[in-house]
Amino acid sequence: MRRALAIGLVALPVVATIVAAGGTPTGPEADAGELPQRLVDTGLYGPGRPDGIADQNRPYVPQYPLWTDGAAKARWVYLPPGTTIDVSNMDDWDFPAGTKFWKEFAFDGRRVETRLLWKVSSSRWVAGSYVWHEDGTDATLAPPQGVRGVAEVAPGRRHSIPSRADCAACHGERRTAPLGFNPLQLSTDRDPNAIHAEPLMPGMVTLATLVDERRLSPAAPGLVDHPPRIAASHPRTRTVLGYLSANCGGCHDGSDSLSVAIPSLRYPALLRDGDAVAQSLVGQPTKWQVPGRSDGTSVLIDPSAPEQSAILVRMHSRRPSSQMPPLGTVVRDQEAIDLLTTWVEHDVQALAPGRPASRALTRR
Repeated sequence: MRRALAIGLVALPVVATIVAAGGTPTGPEADAGELPQRLVDTGLYGPGRPDGIADQNRPYVPQYPLWTDGAAKARWVYLPPGTTIDVSNMDDWDFPAGTKFWKEFAFDGRRVETRLLWKVSSSRWVAGSYVWHEDGTDATLAPPQGVRGVAEVAPGRRHSIPSRADCAACHGERRTAPLGFNPLQLSTDRDPNAIHAEPLMPGMVTLATLVDERRLSPAAPGLVDHPPRIAASHPRTRTVLGYLSANCGGCHDGSDSLSVAIPSLRYPALLRDGDAVAQSLVGQPTKWQVPGRSDGTSVLIDPSAPEQSAILVRMHSRRPSSQMPPLGTVVRDQEAIDLLTTWVEHDVQALAPGRPASRALTRR
């Protein structure tokens, strides 16, 4: 999982400094001290408009939102004038220096935090979180350890501002990038069944606006003529994979040891052959032990016993040692659990007619 953050009620800044994999910082550098102490000084708001978004900051909404315990979210992106996003590798967009992303979280109508991800040079990002004061008049930079329990999100459950370490874990070590700003998330071929979907409003950035405004290099008109879509033969499979991509694909991206435990759920694999990715989850052994199963028989998806599928067991859990996603949520996503359960019960077998049961399934 990737994520950021923290509150500036104390002097220490909460900034995660992130260097892109393999990159050596070049150009003007920013360090922790360079993030303003107040959100109003980050460029989000217009001059003389303490609560009005500056015109150069454009709203957008991913078609598959990340689950954040039911928070209402708003997002903006700033691309420096005259710059373009390098999309020569469509699987890894390279943003120009100066790019900024903000993401605001609110619970029960009250703004709680606003996160900032800022590319300060050609190879380096910094991230921090600004915590809103109770009266909603200002937001200040959070401390490195984060802030616990800033808002109640369910009886006995409270939202916490992630620590600096959480920030680096989500955005930092391998492929630094915003999580909800990519070809799949900005596609105009929106999934009508996407869980927790937010409406696409006029003026929001999409692939079409980026192409029309020539903000992609090289130009990519094909993204408008044939907008990206998860390659799935069944609508529910498409929706399930979209959800898993948004909530799991940040870590389970096929790039390291995690790829041994679970196939890549990052968007490029789903665009190429979503059905194949879905099939690969079925009967896939996992080292994580599902309670009640004998050693060596745990699998990611078990159509013969959906409730014992490791993915579903971990989505149910909100214990730090077992929950998925591991960060940023203290409330299970029941709508997603219900969807995945239905999918396992009714659709999974049809993905691979004649597919032999896994060794783990065979042993049961």
